Amino acid sequence: MKADKNLWILVFVCVINSLGFGIIVPLLYSYGKKFGVTEQTIGLLTAAFSIAQFFATPVMGSLSDRFGRKPLLAISLVGTCISFLMFAWASSIFILFAARILDGLTGGNVSVAQAMVSDTSTPQNRAKKFGYLGSAFGFGFVIGPAVGGLLSGLGEQVPFFFAAGISMIGTLCTIFLLKETHPRDARGERKDRHKFIFLSLITTLKLKVIGTTIFVGFLLAMAQFTMITGFQTFSVDTLKLNNTQIGLFFAAFAICGILAQLAVPAITKWLSSKSMILLVSTALCMAAMVLSGFTSAFLMFAICMCIYSLFNGLRNPLLNAIIADHNDPAHQGEVMGVNQSYASIGQTLGPITAGLVLAFSSHAAFFLSGLYILIAFLLSFRLHAKDQS
Repeated sequence: MKADKNLWILVFVCVINSLGFGIIVPLLYSYGKKFGVTEQTIGLLTAAFSIAQFFATPVMGSLSDRFGRKPLLAISLVGTCISFLMFAWASSIFILFAARILDGLTGGNVSVAQAMVSDTSTPQNRAKKFGYLGSAFGFGFVIGPAVGGLLSGLGEQVPFFFAAGISMIGTLCTIFLLKETHPRDARGERKDRHKFIFLSLITTLKLKVIGTTIFVGFLLAMAQFTMITGFQTFSVDTLKLNNTQIGLFFAAFAICGILAQLAVPAITKWLSSKSMILLVSTALCMAAMVLSGFTSAFLMFAICMCIYSLFNGLRNPLLNAIIADHNDPAHQGEVMGVNQSYASIGQTLGPITAGLVLAFSSHAAFFLSGLYILIAFLLSFRLHAKDQS
């Protein structure tokens, strides 16, 4: 436990950071309506964050390779704090967009945190540590909406001020408690070695194992957010659930994912090949997603979604561990940033493509999500072959 003190501090930082995100995201639409946010512009407001993050995250990761992890993590959290304050003090829709873009531009905390885990882990315990990190983010997302709903009763701006406050706590914990995991002597002598060029977004995909892993992660992220979009319409129009029931349903999904991530150490101890675990879990996710598209019964749908959430929860710890296992330690931040960039684009394209097919049927998004998972499953065979070679 003592040897992992830095990990537990990092987990705490990630919990409070994701808690802030979980608090404000469900409130974006209701809060933004007074500034002119509509059903159409809320999608753009959400996409603004992901697009900004796509370009900024690999740069933040690369800078962390050059200057160290702590400064970049602290800067990222400060940017998040300022963006929440901008929301609280917003006077127009343009301020809301500026806040989301700022949060996206400085939103490299995920990739930097992943790089910190990579710095201090071994191939044997890497998946376990990434599981703890994923659980930390998941925990914040689970309780965030409930906290935001309670705080909004005290005033519509209160949740944003609270989110800004806990982001600042995360910043202070990073500065005063976290130890640097990428010391100066590990960064190399040539500073130009870590200059990031956007061509890396393409060249990284050409790396033997890493490129395939990143693309599989992109497809699975797109599948997840396609499903989430379909679930929102399906739960209202077909299952006739109210807002409270939908919130509880989402919380149950998140808890399943957290449990799966906490189980990563036991699973990797039983089966050491991370790529094989990913292959099996992807197959089960695909089966659960396709079956959910064929049912309109609440119980069967809930079972399918819980199975999907359990095995989808293994996704990020395994993908991140595979990337770290095959990556140059001097470029962990950059490559983790590229991985997060593609995930953010998947999170943007998923809802867009789901919206197109939902015009035909409330079940269509689940079949489309299953198609994305099928492609990822087929690529996982290639990934496993490369990983074992």
